Amino acid sequence: MTIYNFAKGMFRLQFKLMGWNVQGVENMPLEGPVILAINHVSMWDPVVAASSIPRPVRFMAKEELFSFPLLGWLFNKLGAFPVKRGQGDMNAIRQSLAILKEGQVLGMFPEGTRSKTGEIQKGMPGMVLLMEKSKASIVPIKVNGTQHMFKGWGNLSVVIGKPLTTEMLKAPAGIDNRREWIADRIMQAVLDLQLPKAQ
Repeated sequence: MTIYNFAKGMFRLQFKLMGWNVQGVENMPLEGPVILAINHVSMWDPVVAASSIPRPVRFMAKEELFSFPLLGWLFNKLGAFPVKRGQGDMNAIRQSLAILKEGQVLGMFPEGTRSKTGEIQKGMPGMVLLMEKSKASIVPIKVNGTQHMFKGWGNLSVVIGKPLTTEMLKAPAGIDNRREWIADRIMQAVLDLQLPKAQ
């Protein structure tokens, strides 16, 4: 058993004990390249989102986290890779495209940083570039309760939306910034997901 599968199994058990509620798993494609577009409110978001998906997920993580040897080693074992935030990181883009070309799942937080208010922020167009070049479908995901997941029980929930394809996300003629327009549609799809009520 890989470190990834072991960690995923342990987290799934812990989350279930906390009243973890997941809806829409049937929407996740079981094969082919997929980009997960996830809202971002906590450092726990990638763990909770990946635990909700039946397939392994590769995440971008900010470069600073890899500067700690033990943490960097663990992230590498879990399939994460570094990205330089605030600039066009060509290495991260190339690695993302390679992951998608292999038919794997790429996890992304299109907002670029955590939302301090919990409100969904504007999406970055880099996600759209990856979608167009890889022909991957985009699966919107909304997580809830990760900001204070160990302070209360029964409020941890995830909802997985239906896949969006390049055909579904075509920008109409006359749009000045096509990728920004598409990114807005993707974030709206995340916003529109209805979270399950706490059990």
